[in-house]
Amino acid sequence: MKKNAIWISGALALVLLIVGAYFLYDKLSDDYTPDKLVVDTNSTNSAQSSDESQSSDTSTAPDFTVINYDGEEVNLSDYFGKPIVLNFWASWCPPCKEEMPDFDDAYKTHSDVQFLMVNMTDGSRETVSLAKEHVENEGYSFPVFFDTQYSATIAYNASSLPATYFIDREGNLITYAIGMIDAETLEKGIEMIKGSSK
Repeated sequence: MKKNAIWISGALALVLLIVGAYFLYDKLSDDYTPDKLVVDTNSTNSAQSSDESQSSDTSTAPDFTVINYDGEEVNLSDYFGKPIVLNFWASWCPPCKEEMPDFDDAYKTHSDVQFLMVNMTDGSRETVSLAKEHVENEGYSFPVFFDTQYSATIAYNASSLPATYFIDREGNLITYAIGMIDAETLEKGIEMIKGSSK
């Protein structure tokens, strides 16, 4: 009788553990996958659908200087003229790594969009060599940049990773997402910057 009570208690504890793990996973998944992009408060046209008239009230994306894969300094403004997807990431960040395959697929699909995958290179937790090793091991083809002087980090107050900013071809910040985004949200942001200025 006592053995049966122990088995029943153990089985109940296991069921409660599984149910608790399910709800915790569900809650964390919601935190990592935003269901919509955040509209830049200075940009009224970013929230409008394609059949609505668009306003010229936009904010210019803050410029910065980073190092490209070959070690040369480049500025964000060097890429104005094409829509830009700007993503902040680090190789130690699980949500960053989880969304990267979608960014690589989108990069291969949208040749008319400039991707800037900016690595948060602090020199200790994240180094250029660690970041390059991750990109090369995964076989990613998108362009990678290194924020070794914190220029991009400061310009965008990038304190939470990953973070993605969508900039139109005129250099206007249209929308952004803090946290991991899925392929559908990435495509939505790309369509917004492709359609915001013709």
